[in-house]
Amino acid sequence: MPVSIKDVADAAGVSVGTVSNVLNRPETVSAESAQRVQRAIDELGYVRNEAARKLRVGVSNTVGFVVLNGQNPFFNDVVRGAEDEASRHGIAILYGNTDEDTARERQYLDLFAEQQVRGVLISPYGDIHPRLEHLRARGIRAVLVDRFGGASRFSSVSVDSVAGGRLAVEHLIETGRRRIAFVGGPMDMRQVTDRIAGARVAIDNAAAGIDFEVLSTSAMTVDEGAAAGLRLLERPRRDWPDALFAANDLVALGLLQSLTVDGRMLVPDEIALIGFDDISFASAAAVPISSIRQPSAMIGRTALRVLLEESDDPELIPRQTVFQPELVVRRSTATA
Repeated sequence: MPVSIKDVADAAGVSVGTVSNVLNRPETVSAESAQRVQRAIDELGYVRNEAARKLRVGVSNTVGFVVLNGQNPFFNDVVRGAEDEASRHGIAILYGNTDEDTARERQYLDLFAEQQVRGVLISPYGDIHPRLEHLRARGIRAVLVDRFGGASRFSSVSVDSVAGGRLAVEHLIETGRRRIAFVGGPMDMRQVTDRIAGARVAIDNAAAGIDFEVLSTSAMTVDEGAAAGLRLLERPRRDWPDALFAANDLVALGLLQSLTVDGRMLVPDEIALIGFDDISFASAAAVPISSIRQPSAMIGRTALRVLLEESDDPELIPRQTVFQPELVVRRSTATA
């Protein structure tokens, strides 16, 4: 039986009017009362009635999509793929960008729950499983995007980032590079740690004499890549690496910017550079950047298809779809 506003009021020890004010006019309620009501809402799984009024008869025609970083063209392409598939089924996508912020991630998931979407696609930041279990209890299915689901109860559509990291560093070694630095972060992102793990596999499989270091950034953005490039340039020349593996193409573009402006560490003459994702800007850079390609649009289409199938048949067993990455070689990793 659905949780009512009276149930929330009883659990919080307040009146129905107070609960209504928290939902509609929170500025009129004391902080203590608002916290008690919100705690009761979370514990009971209450969904506002206004969402139910918006719900179409039968199955909802909306799907929520929460992405990790809306500034990254890779995610734009993933969403476009999902939209293309959704249009074939008469489905509209509600979009939310978390910017790697767990609080915003929670807000979007709560909003989509209120809207009673048919399901949620999410590229998560951190451990999102408890909140997705909460959605499942409300009858809202979820599929992880760009994150391997492993043994979890949720399906996922991703790319093998470990294999991608291995491909990138194997290529750098094959071009004669011996002092390789990985640039990216934060380190609590699964995509980052998987790419580092793949890089280490390539190092372990190579002949002795390969140096490898990790230069952490606080985000995978152009600005963070540029800042990392400046830090490298502050080192004595003897401590410069001869190859850079950027966690994504935005970081690679920032690195290229800093190195090109300074002019002492030329790409690819003094240093090779490879990114990840193969966004359109990689091939259009002043020095076209080699990259590890992910089938972004296919990821979005597949994730939407899986979500609709599971919303139609809740008994389906969760499945993990993993695409293999592809090495794309351009001028930035020309042979030393």
